[in-house]
Amino acid sequence: MTVKMKELPMSERPYEKLEMYGADTLSNAELLAIIIKSGTRDESSLDTAQKILSMKNKNSDSLRFIQDMSIQEFMKIKGIGKVKAIQLKAVCEIAKRISRPIELPRVQINCPDDIARLLMDELKYEKREVVKVIILNIKNIVIKIVDICLGTDNSAILKPRDALAEAIKIGAPKIVIVHNHPSGDPTPSKADIEFTDRLGQAASLMGIELLDHIVIGDCRFESIFLNSFKRHQRRKELG
Repeated sequence: MTVKMKELPMSERPYEKLEMYGADTLSNAELLAIIIKSGTRDESSLDTAQKILSMKNKNSDSLRFIQDMSIQEFMKIKGIGKVKAIQLKAVCEIAKRISRPIELPRVQINCPDDIARLLMDELKYEKREVVKVIILNIKNIVIKIVDICLGTDNSAILKPRDALAEAIKIGAPKIVIVHNHPSGDPTPSKADIEFTDRLGQAASLMGIELLDHIVIGDCRFESIFLNSFKRHQRRKELG
């Protein structure tokens, strides 16, 4: 028998719990229940929220799958009609936009972690491959970030000249390439490594230094330059 929301103690109802103790005390299901608002005759909004959460990958605690769900997929869940599905998509988009900086902060790039921190929140939610160029001055201060390519769910077609165009235009001395893997696995592909090599050579001819190529996954990232350095060091050790 399903317990109705009004039958729960006040301290266990999502709305009242948030008001009394703060949003950070609520579970994922309770937060979703507040967005869903109402349940059905047989199920509470909390039950409906649990159904949504049951669709995630059992090997991951990430809520990214909700961001990736379509309106039609939400509507397949009992208790979620068109209006609630649209509300859920709107909340996901707001969360995505909140994660982006309002304006470009004055950031100095000193290591791969600096690059990942700058774009992780934005790119980890993308369902298609997005390639960005971070343009830097001589002191590694970020001048601007440019979107240069939007690909499919597993690839992006890019040529070195596309990646270098903006840096050449404004006479920037350094760049960093960043792109995401929608699969969530940031391991660089063979194509990623080969493109990085070609881009590095082309950049050098133009007097531009390619500092790194970062691949972003689901809250993880890989530096192609750092991986190449590690492979080189390993080969020297095996000598």
